[in-house]
Amino acid sequence: MKGSTVGGAVPAILFNTPGTPDAFMTTLDGYPMARSGKARKALKIAHFSSVSGDTFSDIVLIVGAPFLAILVEAYLDLPEKTALIILSLSFIAAVVGGSPAKGLLSCGLGLLVVSIGTGEEFYPRLSFGSAALSDGFPILVAVIGMLVVGAIFTELEEIWRQARSKGSIEATRDVGDQRLRWEDIKRILPFVGRSAVIGTAIGALPGVGSTLAATIGYTIGRGRHARRKKPGEPDFGEGAPEGIAATEAANSSVSGANLIPVLSLGIPGNTAAVFLILAAESIGGFNPGPAVFKFSADLNPELVIAFGLFTTMIVANLLNWTIGGLLMRSLGVLIHIPKHYLLPVVLLLTLASLYAQETEMYVIWFAFGFGALGYLMRRFGMSLLPFVIAVVLGGRLEDTARQAFSATGGDPLFLLNSPIAAIFILGSIAIVYFSLRKPKANPK
Repeated sequence: MKGSTVGGAVPAILFNTPGTPDAFMTTLDGYPMARSGKARKALKIAHFSSVSGDTFSDIVLIVGAPFLAILVEAYLDLPEKTALIILSLSFIAAVVGGSPAKGLLSCGLGLLVVSIGTGEEFYPRLSFGSAALSDGFPILVAVIGMLVVGAIFTELEEIWRQARSKGSIEATRDVGDQRLRWEDIKRILPFVGRSAVIGTAIGALPGVGSTLAATIGYTIGRGRHARRKKPGEPDFGEGAPEGIAATEAANSSVSGANLIPVLSLGIPGNTAAVFLILAAESIGGFNPGPAVFKFSADLNPELVIAFGLFTTMIVANLLNWTIGGLLMRSLGVLIHIPKHYLLPVVLLLTLASLYAQETEMYVIWFAFGFGALGYLMRRFGMSLLPFVIAVVLGGRLEDTARQAFSATGGDPLFLLNSPIAAIFILGSIAIVYFSLRKPKANPK
């Protein structure tokens, strides 16, 4: 889990193709840095920020797991969690999507996609009688199709345009100093620290996830950078090292904090946490919950397993600091491989991995379809992030809303009866309203 969180930044920086959905925001500044000849430096910044955020999150987990999770659960019930997801989607669509209207449209498309073939009726919803759509679109196929296959289509078009206009395909070369110096660390450290706190706080919330943490960390970092950047420094989205640091520290700091609700409440925060629970149960009947941290005269085997898990997380962090850093620096050589050789291999491996997971041929066509949609959205200047977040959180939003509706006795105003949930809903409305009213920049 930790290795994939760190390594997901490698293809995001080198090929504009995120290795994991959490690394999508890394492409915004990582790939421009690679295109400008600073791929190795971008990888070093991503490694330092990612492992730093992960280490901070693990420290918080080990020290405060019993306290933070119980505190969060005391104030966030099902209505509050539903409202929190709505607030997250509204914030991402209106603020992060660039144009609020395009961001809302992108988010709406994602919610439409995730609603196909799902629901609690006796017949599949919006499947048009198709057996392939009866279970809905697999989330991984939709996300990978949009981010990876769509990026490959865009890169192939760029290669074709270069070949037609210049008669040759440009090769990326290393330019300038590629070392991560102390001045660079001091420059990105405030962004790393802020995003680590954001990621840890979001990771402690059951079922929210690292993609949201990366988005909020990047957005807050962009605001600070815009106020304090020096003349001549690149903005966020144009190859700013601070953008890589803010994203990687935020998404990596979720991994440790996600185990706070798992170990204290038995509520998994993400898919990786579910597999950790299953693995721990296979060891010796591990039952996550408040009893895990019960100290008594007798030996508590669940507490032993929990501290064994803490130990493995520390070891994994040490391996990420050492072996992970060496591997990421060495992978910078991939930037010199011509794209017209590399991209078909990436596409083949992507499609093979999707087929291996679903073992159905229709997932290949789904991947191409989402890839074409991702290509068109890029061409029309629509952000893919609201779509991806909506696909990831849409099913969770519906399930949580159904549970909250049932738990409140079928109250249609369950989102407004709770003060915290009402504040979240009003915040969602305010974010969308003021974003749409934002004055447009005067054309130059």
